[in-house]
Amino acid sequence: MSRQIYNRTVQIDGIDLFYREAGSKTNPTLLLLHGFPTSSIAFKNLMIMLSDRYHLVAPDYPGFGFSQFPVPDDFAYTFAGISALLNRLCETIGLDRFFIYLHDYGSPIGLRLCLDHPEKIAGIIVQSGNAHRAGMGPQWDEYIKFWDNPTAEKRKELIKFISADGTRNQYFGGLPEDVQERVSPELWLLDWELLKRPGNIEKQFELNCDFKTHMQMFPAYRTYFQKFQPPALVIWGKYEIFFSVEEVACYAEVLPDAQIHVLDGGHDVLDTHFNEVSELIRRFLDRQRRD
Repeated sequence: MSRQIYNRTVQIDGIDLFYREAGSKTNPTLLLLHGFPTSSIAFKNLMIMLSDRYHLVAPDYPGFGFSQFPVPDDFAYTFAGISALLNRLCETIGLDRFFIYLHDYGSPIGLRLCLDHPEKIAGIIVQSGNAHRAGMGPQWDEYIKFWDNPTAEKRKELIKFISADGTRNQYFGGLPEDVQERVSPELWLLDWELLKRPGNIEKQFELNCDFKTHMQMFPAYRTYFQKFQPPALVIWGKYEIFFSVEEVACYAEVLPDAQIHVLDGGHDVLDTHFNEVSELIRRFLDRQRRD
């Protein structure tokens, strides 16, 4: 069985979207949605591992990875806009039912797919994918204040997180020293090289501010979970500094049958705890396949 990854680009609504694809389309599909500041590269090892039994698709959002930037002026650079674009990608390449992987920004993007097309969702895998207020600790307070009352001075201060140091911190922030050696050093460097394309930092900050609409949709996500009870695997790092581990209790409440695992990692446990995370994912998918 081939474990080759194919790197493809397709034009959707005038935007060139890059995506990685592996595995036979006759197998169940897993749609892998990356977070900030990374891209589909975060899933390469997982795709190679799972491609013997599963079909995997990992797109780059516009402005991330190898997808087009700048985007056309009429494209809504919001989580809703990106979600709608990915839905059309799914239609174009023939994905009518799939498991969905939600990491970081993949959550406000992917959960909209779940709300709009629940019939397409075979199950969800959450890796530090925020959907509850409990996951947003005090580190979010200044951003929330800005979203409600934006000022030029505050914007100048907050946009600094989209920087080389801020990008590196996405990988190393909060990690104990003995875990830091597991972080692939090239990942944050590639992320930053692509994020700093002219005009992209401003667009990225614009997208981050759209997190306000994500928060407004928390009740809708809760309703979706309660009504449809999708099979779920929830994975968190106990040293996560962006979305508090307290959020896992919220998932346990609305999805009582969910498999929940808290590991000794941070924001990117797929990289630092690959063996554990990949085995959890394989067992979860295999179980759903049997059922």
